[in-house]
Parts: sequence; C-alpha cells; structure tokens
Amino acid sequence: MSDQSHDRRDEGRTVAEAARMLGITESAVRKRVERRKLAADHAPDGRLVVYLDRVTTATSATRGRPRQSRDTSEADERYTTSLEEQVSYLRSQLEQEREARTEERRRQDTVIAQISQANAEQARTIRELEAPSEERESPETVEDASEGTEPHPATGEAQEGVQKPWWPFIALVVAALVWAALLIGLPYLTGP
Repeated sequence: MSDQSHDRRDEGRTVAEAARMLGITESAVRKRVERRKLAADHAPDGRLVVYLDRVTTATSATRGRPRQSRDTSEADERYTTSLEEQVSYLRSQLEQEREARTEERRRQDTVIAQISQANAEQARTIRELEAPSEERESPETVEDASEGTEPHPATGEAQEGVQKPWWPFIALVVAALVWAALLIGLPYLTGP
C-alpha cells in the first residue's frame, strides 16, 4: 500500500485520530482501509497509519455527521414530546367526535321510530274512522225507503246531523308531522 504517492494527502493519522476526524468508529476506518477507500501504511512499529486528504475529510464530515451535542438531543427530545402530545390530543378529539356521532345516530333512530309508530297509529285511526262511515247508509237511501218521495242530495246544508269524515284532518296532521320531522332532521340525515 505504500506504493501510492502521498503528495495530495496530509501527514498520516492513527486509526483513532482518523475515526474522530471522520466521525466514524475505528472499526469503520479499518474496513475502509481493507476496501481501499482510504489510503494507509503500516508504521515501523506495526501501527496502521491512515492518510486523509482534504476531499475525504470534507465529504465525510458532511456525509457522516459527528455525534450530536447534548443541546441538540435535548431539543429533539422536546420536539418529539411535543409531537406525541399533539397526537394524543388529536386522538382524544377523534374519539369525542366518534362518540358524539354515535349518540346523534341513536337520537335520529329514536325520532324515526317514534314518527313511524305515530304514523302507524294514525293510519289505524283513519281506518277506524272510515269504517263506520262506509257501513252507514247514505241519507238518500234512508229517505227513499222511508218516505217514498224524491231523493235529496246529501250536502252539508241540507243535512245538519251528518258528520264529515275525519280522515282528511288526520292526513293533514300526519303530513305536517312528517314535514316537521324532515325539516328538523334534514341536516342530520344528509350528513356523511
């Protein structure tokens, strides 16, 4: 290895000095010498002398940074702690949003069930109210059979005792309730 010219290199360094200058371990310096990445010779006393040129030390200093100072590692630790706290906070916010969304869905399901139940009850009531009016005979037929005279049209003016059917009123109430429920629940029903 001593055949090489050392005109571009500075004076030889020990393995420990070269490792310190390059910011790597002594064994890494020896491996680089084995792979012929660094020039080296053996001194007369048997020690390995490594020759570093300015290009090697400059590129190695930027490539393999020397170990961080204590201040830098403390700053990194503070930054890491800050990031961990932010992640923890965001996870708790996400969990709260999930709980709120679940509760909102429960409320929506309850409202829908109540409206469906009220709608079914009103439909049953409408059927009950319609059934007696269909079973009764019309006033024309009763008058026809009893008097034998000409039938009179069944109007509200002519017959004071005849009751108007309730189902149009009930249908109107049901429609109003459904409309109100949709109006109140619309922002929640269209959500993601």
